[in-house]
Amino acid sequence: MKLKSFTSYDFPDSKGHFGPYGGSFVSETLFAALEKLDQDYSVAINDRKFLDEFEKELKTFVGRPSPIFHAQRWSEKIGGGQLYFKREDLNHTGAHKINNTIGQVLLAKRTGKKRVIAETGAGQHGVATATVAARFGMECTVYMGSTDVERQAQNVYRMKLLGAEVVPVTAGSKTLKDALNEAMRDWVTNVENTFYIIGTVAGPHPYPKLVRDFNSVVGKECKIQMKDLAGRNPDYIVACVGGGSNALGIFYDYIPCEEVELIGVEAAGEGLDSGKHSASLSAGRPGILHGTRTYLLQDSNGQVEETHSISAGLDYPGVGPEHAHLKDINRVKYVGASDREALAAFHDCCRIEGIIPALETSHALAYATKLAKSLDKEKIVLVNLSGRGDKDMHTVSQYLSVDT
Repeated sequence: MKLKSFTSYDFPDSKGHFGPYGGSFVSETLFAALEKLDQDYSVAINDRKFLDEFEKELKTFVGRPSPIFHAQRWSEKIGGGQLYFKREDLNHTGAHKINNTIGQVLLAKRTGKKRVIAETGAGQHGVATATVAARFGMECTVYMGSTDVERQAQNVYRMKLLGAEVVPVTAGSKTLKDALNEAMRDWVTNVENTFYIIGTVAGPHPYPKLVRDFNSVVGKECKIQMKDLAGRNPDYIVACVGGGSNALGIFYDYIPCEEVELIGVEAAGEGLDSGKHSASLSAGRPGILHGTRTYLLQDSNGQVEETHSISAGLDYPGVGPEHAHLKDINRVKYVGASDREALAAFHDCCRIEGIIPALETSHALAYATKLAKSLDKEKIVLVNLSGRGDKDMHTVSQYLSVDT
């Protein structure tokens, strides 16, 4: 399926559907809460006072706009297209996640909720949620798979330092999927006093829409900044895809710009044929997980399969429903980058540009550099560089020697 034109792109519909994907598949306990959230969000997003407060927080607390950096040395070494980085790693807390948590905590404050909860994988969303909870004086609980608690110990300490309770989840694969399961259970039990700050463009309606909208500030800034830097839009935009907030944050405002090719990079792990990967869009099929219909990694009986990625933030068996729709209508191209390729890009970015990137973003860098090599020098490849690699030192040290 392909739309005749993307200039009229307008999703989701009133029920939260992106074509056949999305929707709200949840227990009856949450129906009223989700409907109220949708109503509250619809009013807030058209309230100038709410928008002014959101924009003020982004400017004075988050530090927006984040700059775009021309990776000139790396571009010269490649000898092909020009690499540009949208420096979301320079935001307060070090990633794009803070854009969304600021928006959602303002909604929580507006609705009188005193407690917020979140799920987290790499810890970036957990830290961002703990940060805004401290900023607005709210109780905060973060659910995190016990595997991720071990490999992201630095971010666990940051969350605790900010006053959050971090709950290790030992069920299933002990990663992001399982953390989200536990957070949903908490919300069902405590829906009256708790606001669930979901960290990605997944979950039941209206979460995929509101998380996308709060993160779309990234693409909005890029459209202005690239005109100032290069006089035009980039030819390609590349971003990693786990749940998908990082990618949709930069993609969304470019969807109508058909001259810009959008590329999402999934975690191919040890290879798509190995079974040890997290490439839902490349190797999955439609199903329902965490209240939404989307592409999932599942077996022949519809059971969700365990996933693998060197990056905790990409280690998830599903993806946001809008990504599923964008794949089916051929607006976004989805590819994979392996653990080995991501580590090589991580290493190169450190040594060539003096930037230590997150392992999530390293997947996007791996594909972007491969793409740039095949392009003429006047072509522009813009990468959404979100997340700092400080959090990944333990993981990287297990794979790479700093002397290499």
